[in-house]
Amino acid sequence: MSKEFDYTKVQHVTSVDQSDREVPYNLRQSGPTKVELLISTRVRKSPYWHLSMQAGCWRATVYNRIYHPRGYVKPEDGGAMVEYDAIVNHVTMWNVAVERQIRVKGPDAEKFTDYVITRDATKISPMRARYVILCNAYGGVLNDPILLRISKDEFWFSLSDSDIGMYLQGVNADGRFNCTVEEIDACPVQIQGPKSKALMKDLCGDQVDFDNMPFYGLAEATIGGRSCVISQSGFSGEAGYEIYLRNATLYAEDMWNAVLEAGKKHKLMVIAPAHHRRIQAGILSWGQDMDQQHNPFQCNLGYQVSLSGKGEWNKKADYVGKAALEKMGADIKAGKKPYKLQLVGMELGGKPIDDYAPDFWLVSPENGGDPVGFITSPWWHPEKKTNIAMGYVPFDGTLNPNGFPKGKVGTKFKVHLPEKYSETPGTPVDAVVVDIPFKESFNANTREVVKG
Repeated sequence: MSKEFDYTKVQHVTSVDQSDREVPYNLRQSGPTKVELLISTRVRKSPYWHLSMQAGCWRATVYNRIYHPRGYVKPEDGGAMVEYDAIVNHVTMWNVAVERQIRVKGPDAEKFTDYVITRDATKISPMRARYVILCNAYGGVLNDPILLRISKDEFWFSLSDSDIGMYLQGVNADGRFNCTVEEIDACPVQIQGPKSKALMKDLCGDQVDFDNMPFYGLAEATIGGRSCVISQSGFSGEAGYEIYLRNATLYAEDMWNAVLEAGKKHKLMVIAPAHHRRIQAGILSWGQDMDQQHNPFQCNLGYQVSLSGKGEWNKKADYVGKAALEKMGADIKAGKKPYKLQLVGMELGGKPIDDYAPDFWLVSPENGGDPVGFITSPWWHPEKKTNIAMGYVPFDGTLNPNGFPKGKVGTKFKVHLPEKYSETPGTPVDAVVVDIPFKESFNANTREVVKG
């Protein structure tokens, strides 16, 4: 978008039916606005912030009220797709200290955790982790963290981008559960890419049996002389691990520099979170692909409210949002449409989308007309040689074999790309609904995507 763009001519799009939302998505197409990110004391700098600057970070955003590095290779040097090459061919480290760790600890830790998530916390063994969601009383997705069970009476919620720490404290404000809920000074980095296991072996030696470590398995280890929890997990679809450094404010350099040193022979690169790769894997980003006004069924997380994964609704005694979610599930089974828009995967035309989208680009029917949906997460897929995206289109009642809503594969749309990516400016490109994921993950159940 050029600096001459006239922001007074930005039109509000009202044709997309968002009548089931109290606060609609802002679909004005304003493009990349040229402003400077203000660094101030009201937003936290993570313990790794200065280390990211040393590694060449040139842009950032705010996530969980913490400054979040989102780019190391500048556009003139190849940009985000250079970072993509590093994660699919070598190994990368990400500063993801923005994933705040909320610890629930005490005799009722399991009971409390089971009440606030939609899956069964009692089935998570100590030193194991799971991808979970928390819903509000209306069935909206409040957060989709990785939940680490450190011990019988201790859980860590590794948060995506919303204020769940304060929410969890509010749930237990009357002390009905005998446990404490507090943020702790444990900050993660992610080690992602095909050489990640080799790097972790060099870092930890015989402290951890990485050859037999299960997906979502946890381990205790000392890295750079400092205490860490390691999880085999990640936000990329590639092989990978997360290192949670305890007392990170004190010891950030020790762990970080140890990883850099061990990574030299593996061609380690410090990069931003690999959104190009997570989109391929069908991994959702809270606030971008869903928020508290989306229910799990419309954003392909219906399996999270099912114990069996085969359409039998959760039989847990009680949890936040149960009544609303069970009603939605029953309505869907009965052929009703309890919401307006469904998250789908798409392949679409246009020039390669090689950076983050500054707007929710609009989607129109195949034969043209007013927009009916919008794109949330687009990127170029180098192996497929096409653009891919996740986005919302009108829910047509299609269900997958497990009974969960999905987009009807083969349905065609038009996507309104900005001039930068348009083959013919002003003319929308062809798009077609396809299955998610767009590329299989190293661990097929990275987010337990239900295909069909």
